[in-house]
Amino acid sequence: MENHTFSDTVVLVTGASRGLGRALTLQLARGGASLAICARDAARLDAVAAEARAAGAADVLAVAADVGSARDAERLVAASFDRYGRVDVLVNNASALGPTPLPYLADASSEALREVLEVNLLGAFRLTQAVIGNMLLRGRGLVVNLSSDAAVEGYPGWGLYGASKAGLDLMTRVWSAELQGSGVRVVAVDPGDMDTDMHRAADPDADPSTLRRPEDVAVALAGLLRDGLGTAPRMVVPL
Repeated sequence: MENHTFSDTVVLVTGASRGLGRALTLQLARGGASLAICARDAARLDAVAAEARAAGAADVLAVAADVGSARDAERLVAASFDRYGRVDVLVNNASALGPTPLPYLADASSEALREVLEVNLLGAFRLTQAVIGNMLLRGRGLVVNLSSDAAVEGYPGWGLYGASKAGLDLMTRVWSAELQGSGVRVVAVDPGDMDTDMHRAADPDADPSTLRRPEDVAVALAGLLRDGLGTAPRMVVPL
């Protein structure tokens, strides 16, 4: 990776089999990171792990897991600590969109909301709790929660996803306040609208030329991870 190195850095990336998760995994691999990656699709995840090893990762641990499952989240963190002894950076990237076509809130089921919250909010909460103790003992660490402008704007049809990301933003701000001065930071990052499978499912008529490429966002985000994300608990990835 030009101008950025992640040697001696252990990064756990969720939702790593596609989109921004895959792109960020490969970008960090080029910087020599040791990686723990997860996704539900084991075959796709293994393919990304092979790409990451070929790209220069110091080591890659691939764990097929659903972060919406408390048991899977526990298993993922345990495997990461067994392999590396620590997690320096946790990237809570895995996200669930909910049913498509995106329903208005009047038509959405409570079960659909629960499923989105399990992944986008509770999953991030469980994983952060699982790694934060060791980070505090070492006096250093970073948790990055991937957010969205849907967390702050009331887009029709985006209520379930937006509610989960709004909750994630608020939780991030509280984590940030509670950990002030500890050497451990928790930040929410909005990567912008990207040309991904998720965005195509949500808005199949969107013009791809108007959307950010995950690979470009990954380069910018990796640079921010290396150089510092500033002091605000929420930011948008600049390109």
